[in-house]
Formats: sequence, structure tokens, C-alpha cells
Amino acid sequence: MTRPFGFRDKLGYLLGDIGNDFTFVLSSTFLLKFYTDVMGVSAAVVGAILMIARFVDAFTDITMGRICDKSRTTKAGKFKPWILRMCIPVAVSSFLIYQSSLSDMPMGFKIGYLFVTYVLWGSFFYTAINIPYGSMASAVSAEPGDRQSLSTYRSVGASVASVAVSALIPLVAYKEVNGIMVLDGDIFTIIAGVFSVLAVLAYIGCYYLVTERVEISSGEGEKDNNVLVMLKNAITNKALVSIIAASIVMLLAQMTLQTMANYVYPFYYGNTAAQSVSMFLMLAGSLLMAAVAKPIAARFGKAEVSVVASFIAAGVCVLLFFLRPNQVWTYVALQSVCWLSLGVFSMISWALITDVIDYSEIKNGIREDGSVYALYSFARKLGQAGAAGLVGAMLTGIGYSEENAVLDSVKEGIFNIATLIPAVGFILLGLVLWLWYPLHKKQVNENVEILKKRRKDTK
Repeated sequence: MTRPFGFRDKLGYLLGDIGNDFTFVLSSTFLLKFYTDVMGVSAAVVGAILMIARFVDAFTDITMGRICDKSRTTKAGKFKPWILRMCIPVAVSSFLIYQSSLSDMPMGFKIGYLFVTYVLWGSFFYTAINIPYGSMASAVSAEPGDRQSLSTYRSVGASVASVAVSALIPLVAYKEVNGIMVLDGDIFTIIAGVFSVLAVLAYIGCYYLVTERVEISSGEGEKDNNVLVMLKNAITNKALVSIIAASIVMLLAQMTLQTMANYVYPFYYGNTAAQSVSMFLMLAGSLLMAAVAKPIAARFGKAEVSVVASFIAAGVCVLLFFLRPNQVWTYVALQSVCWLSLGVFSMISWALITDVIDYSEIKNGIREDGSVYALYSFARKLGQAGAAGLVGAMLTGIGYSEENAVLDSVKEGIFNIATLIPAVGFILLGLVLWLWYPLHKKQVNENVEILKKRRKDTK
């Protein structure tokens, strides 16, 4: 008899996203910083490489989604086996990206090395573990409340990993050189190795704690669902297209906030300890939202709550731009409100994609968990790369280099990027969810009842 859904599943799913984000957050938050300040590569070049890699993802993400949809269910489940298969490759490839011993190599070699290792990690191994992991939520439980719990625990796991990476690294990986706080490349390489090992352990915990209990077909005997049909379904799926757009602008805002923290705190404020405090406050906000996200979403609707949270976050960023506080702790306090608002959407976002999967099944007559999640994962990578590309180009535009960071014009430019870009991202996120995304509370509840009736009728 299959064990009923419970805390063990939620804890296991939390560990899965900790494993994901030990390498993902390391990349999204520190890769640009590591390659500009340690490896000496232009910020614009790094951003361009991350954008180019997304063209590779356009093929690998969709391919992995199709592999998941077509794969047979084993004793361990349909999606879970991939976590065990790919946990070591994704961890090793992440570690290879951050090799400070190569900083004296020719520039062409360093650029080529970044491209190869980043694509190997992000486009192949991370894709091969993240898409099955995300798709697995639909197989763990069919109940909307259980899925919201998985979304909440996943987001808590992401917050724990984000704080571990974003808060602890500034405490141990910076050193003072000529009155400026700079990143120590050798220490960072060691840290990258430690997080890779911890990621493997977290993935193993996920594998052994989570149970897949909802039967997901492999597509055999169903109507044609080849790649072209899947892409056509996606393009005409308003819920999917709008949640992809929402994901891109959300990641643009979030990743810009996290990435620019590596420049605002050491250069504008000269205080990396405050950066760590800010990240711990982000975790506190996430835990608070974890306690209230499910009842609030159930009362008002997931999309509705996310809209309000997005506009609050945007307002805080605009306020910071105009206020430009001289005291770092004023900046930290206001930004913590922004993190709190972002935490609301983070706790709900993964439940939104399961709503989209349900909607797609009703609309297209076929369950495509892996394919839908693959497109969503690709969108998240676009948001990450878009943030890195935009930030890299803008840092180059203001004349940033580690040596020029002492100039007032560069410092002001850093502050502008850190506040205005997230503000625009959060405003767009709120507008997309409010005006475009169709799955608000009433529609979601209706879809759940439709699918329950279908499954009951087919038994």
C-alpha cells in the first residue's frame, strides 16, 4: 500500500530544491562577479555567454521534457530516478566553472572555458535533473492543497540555499585590498566544491524521502503529442505563455537584486557584512511567508496575492532609488520589505505551474507534465540569463571594473542598476499576472473539479 502524502514528502521536496539552488544560486548570484573580478573577463562578455547558452537550452530543455513524458514508470516512479542518475554530474560540472587557478590563462581560453563548462552544467546536467524534479510535483499528489504545500516547502528550500550561498560567501570569501573589499578567488573555488558536495547529499535525501503516488501515463495509446504538436499547444495556451512571461520578468528582478548585492554592498556602502544580514532577513521573510502563504492563497487566490506582492516590491525599489539612503542599514531594512514581498510570490509560484499543467490537460486532452515544466524551466533560465546579460552590459556601460569601483560615477551607476531594473521587473510581473494570466481563483477551482470528475469517470 502506498504511503499517504505527508511531511516526509514535503521535507524531501524541500531538499531537492536545496540541491538545485546550491549550484543555481551560486551561478545566478556570483558567476558574473567571479569572472569579472577574479578571471578578468568583461561583464558584457560574461552576460553574452549566458545569453548564448539559452539557445542551447531551447533544445535541451524541451528534449528533456519529452524524455520525461515518454519514459515508463519504474518502482521508484516516473521522474524520481533522474535525480539519482544526475546528481553527481550536475555537482561536478558546477564546481568546474569556478577554477581560480586558470585566472592567468589567455583571455580566449578563459572565455572558451566559461562557455563550455557553463553549457555543460546548465544546459545538460542541470536540465536533466531540474525538469524531472519540477515535474515530479504533479506525481506526488493530485490535491491542490498538497501541491501548494510542496510549492511552499520548495520555496523554503530555495530560500535556505539562497541564504547559505548569498549570505555566507560574503563573510568568508572577501578580503580587503587597498581599502576595497575584493573577492578571493582561491577561497571561492573551495566554497564552490563544498556546495557541490552538499548538493549531492540534498538530492539523495530528496530521492529517498519523496514518493510518487499519482499515475502519470507515458503517452502510449494517446493522441499524437510529438514536439511540433506540443509547441503548437504551448503557443496557443494563454496560461502557459503568460506564466512564462511572468517567470522571465520575475527572474529578471530577483536575479538583478541578488547579483547587484555583490556590487552595492562592497563598493557603494563598503560593508559586505550588511549583505549577509540582508540575505538572512530574506530567509526570515521566506519562513514567515511559508507559514501564511497557503491560507492566504486559499482565501484570495494564488495569482491575486502575487499581484499585490509584486507591486509592493516594485514600490520599495522605486523608493530606494529616490531616497538613496546614506546608511547601509536603512537600505537593508527597506530591501527586506522587498524580499518579504518577493517571498509571497516565491512560495506560490510552483503551485501556479501545476495549475497550468492541469489547465493544459483540460485544453489539449493530454497530460504533459514534463513538457510544460520544460518550457517553464527554459523561461526561468531566460530570466536568469537576461538579468546577467542586462546587468553585465550596464556595468560595462557605466565603466565598471574592480579598479574603477572607487569612482563616484561608477558607484552611482551601480546603485541605479540595483534599484531601477528590479522595479521595472516587479511592475511587469504584477501586470502580467493581473491582466494576462487567466488562472485566477475561480478558474483554478473549476479546473480541479473537472479533472476529478474525468479521473473518476475513467476508473
